[in-house]
Amino acid sequence: MYERVINLIGNENFQKIQNTKVLLVGIGGVGGFAFEALIRSGFQNITIIDKDKIDITNLNRQIITNNKNINLSKVKIAQKRSKSINKNIKIKALEMFLDKNNINDLDKDFDFIIDACDTLETKLELIKFATINKIKIISAMGVGNRIDASQVKIKRLDKTNNDPLARKLRKLVKDNKLNSKIPVVCSEELPIKKGKVDSLITSPGIAGLLIVNYIINDIIKVYQLKI
Repeated sequence: MYERVINLIGNENFQKIQNTKVLLVGIGGVGGFAFEALIRSGFQNITIIDKDKIDITNLNRQIITNNKNINLSKVKIAQKRSKSINKNIKIKALEMFLDKNNINDLDKDFDFIIDACDTLETKLELIKFATINKIKIISAMGVGNRIDASQVKIKRLDKTNNDPLARKLRKLVKDNKLNSKIPVVCSEELPIKKGKVDSLITSPGIAGLLIVNYIINDIIKVYQLKI
């Protein structure tokens, strides 16, 4: 099934992708598209974490959702979807809320962490976990309440602008003496409204795809993405 991937990047690079272990936290708008891209690009070893169940309000933007799986576990539905695409894929699905009390129970041998969760405290804990265990991490910032998906970019956390979530995370990272130069996906568009976060499919979808594009290029090093 991966013939066209191998023809494009070569078998040696494809083997590197298959051997890469990824932790993905959050299977929502951004995380769902990242998960889809991981599966279809040949990643074989993925751990996914999310406590939520699918809600009818997720249907407008979350790729794993449909009218038949409302109220079902996101990670279990995602795991089932992955097997329908690649029956040999290895998915560890953890239906849990990740925080400082349980994060150190995770395996430590991941090559990449994708932070696609919504909780600021969990984002900080993931950066700490990645730093201590020398794991590469890329974190999703706010893409809700935006309409212009062309403004979604990969940047360094310390270079973000127009993003209230990134601003809060930068302060926490600085206060905890952590690296503020980590890659993040964010929108340079100002939120068009305040309060409750609403979203189209476009910005979260592109954010998830950009995350996996960044990881693939970091692995195979065909060209270096500048951030």
